[in-house]
Amino acid sequence: MIARTKKLLSYLLKLAILGLAFWFIYHRIIKNSDNLKNFRELVSHINYNRVLITMVLVVLLMIINWVLESLKWWHLTRVLSPMSVWRAIESVFCGLTWAVFTPNRIGEYGGRVMFLPNRKRIHGVFAMAVGAFGQNVITNVLGAGASVWFLYTYVPLDNWIMIAITVIALIFMGFMLTFYFNIKWMVSLLNRIKFLKKFHRFFDIMGKYKTAELLSIMWFCLARFFVFTFQYYLIIHLLIPEILFLQMTLIMFVFFFIQSAIPSLDVLDIGVRAYTAPILFGYITHQTIAVIVAVSLIYIINLIIPAILGSVFVFKLKFFDRTA
Repeated sequence: MIARTKKLLSYLLKLAILGLAFWFIYHRIIKNSDNLKNFRELVSHINYNRVLITMVLVVLLMIINWVLESLKWWHLTRVLSPMSVWRAIESVFCGLTWAVFTPNRIGEYGGRVMFLPNRKRIHGVFAMAVGAFGQNVITNVLGAGASVWFLYTYVPLDNWIMIAITVIALIFMGFMLTFYFNIKWMVSLLNRIKFLKKFHRFFDIMGKYKTAELLSIMWFCLARFFVFTFQYYLIIHLLIPEILFLQMTLIMFVFFFIQSAIPSLDVLDIGVRAYTAPILFGYITHQTIAVIVAVSLIYIINLIIPAILGSVFVFKLKFFDRTA
């Protein structure tokens, strides 16, 4: 009787997750219908084959992006409970389905760790945090450097102010890299906090990653960063071909940097992006609609489509798994 109840409850939980995910996805696609229509209008004068090739490349890069993230997750879980690469891919896509309707994509953690044995799931949250921190370090380090270039190029500031900003940026970049490769410092700090001491066995997971492993994770993060940067370049270059590659790339670094600092519900994230991107790109182009359309399209390709694909793997979740 208890087993049947658990099975029914598990089934209902899966349906609830799928229901929420598809409701938010539907809501977001409806909200973006104008942008999709604008995209069709913007590319109506462009050679069809060029548009098709660009879109195929962007979708392929989306797959590469999330496969890289899956390989990073597979690498991170090796210290907990080794899984196959395919299972890592399943868990990442399932996490994206959870992420789409949760603040700051926090549900992504839950979706992924449910593919780990029950007793390793909390540990998995902290292992995933190491990977997320590595991605954040890349975004912040490259973003801070690009921000210095942006201010120097487009914002008239006194030389002394510019020097001070440059020094602060360099210190910030150095701090982020040093802290990441010495993540044991954070573990040590957390273990000194009285009410957190009882959780030390979970924090200690983060300290298990050696410098060589952290460097490997960093390479995955860097590869992902350049993959989705190139996605933006392809779409924006298709719509606004006159923008120079270096200009566009560095402004994208600043855009990602700002995005990483703004908390938002993932389903509303596109609104924040559509507000931020035109301001930054306004320094190099007046084609605001094209920029908003490009940002919206990348959002749909990189997050909405994978969330739909990940819904298939929600049925593989085991909420009441008791295996070690």
